[in-house]
Amino acid sequence: MKENKNNGLRVALIQSTLYWENPVANREMFQTKIDQIIAPVDIIVLPEMFTTGFSMSPGNIKKEEGLKTLDWMKNIAHSKNTAVVGSIIFYENDKYYNRLFFVKPNRTFETYDKRHTFTLAGEDKEYSSGKERLIVNYKGFSICPLVCYDLRFPVWSRNTENFDVLLYTANWPTPRINAWNALLKARAIENMVYCIGVNRIGEDKVGHKYSGHTSVYDPLGELLLLSEIEETVIVELFKNEINLVRKKFRFLDDRDGFSLLN
Repeated sequence: MKENKNNGLRVALIQSTLYWENPVANREMFQTKIDQIIAPVDIIVLPEMFTTGFSMSPGNIKKEEGLKTLDWMKNIAHSKNTAVVGSIIFYENDKYYNRLFFVKPNRTFETYDKRHTFTLAGEDKEYSSGKERLIVNYKGFSICPLVCYDLRFPVWSRNTENFDVLLYTANWPTPRINAWNALLKARAIENMVYCIGVNRIGEDKVGHKYSGHTSVYDPLGELLLLSEIEETVIVELFKNEINLVRKKFRFLDDRDGFSLLN
């Protein structure tokens, strides 16, 4: 796809190992990685539960850590003049959530609580499920951020609002990485969007291994980027390319209308 330098959105994707249930160590580690991003970017994306790993013991984390991480994200967004996105364990009103924060440079933020908690790991027993999808308007792009297991549910991901980007943060393990690759591509094609998946890498304390595969697909499902190592990668998205593809292939005009019942 041809590039247009006048309407790009530069997105930094950080694929990293994580310290198990250690928010302080993870914030320090990500601070170092973010400080090493020299080129200007518009968004920095971190993996799912980036301060703890995919822990099913939220009670092991001090309840105030969620607010501390939110403040940390606000400070980075402001100092780097970029949005910062990622999900964390968050405690509120006597409940735990796998909550994604989209924090903007002016320190304002929007939130999304993971809709599809991962029953295979018992996430549904420890974390409350979200009920509403989030669409963020940022620098001329409309972005729908979702979390990990949400990727398996095309109805929840369906592009009913004509958004431009589907963004998934994840802790997606190696044994099911083929599904990750296939579903990211499918979500891009069926929704005619850029589809981004940011995964972690390494092994956690309960023995799950992660091979990364942080990826970006264009609105026709072409792979733009794939990473299998611990690194920060930058991709640029172009609004005019979305418009050109949708004008040429008007597939979204034929999508089925529907309403979610619960």
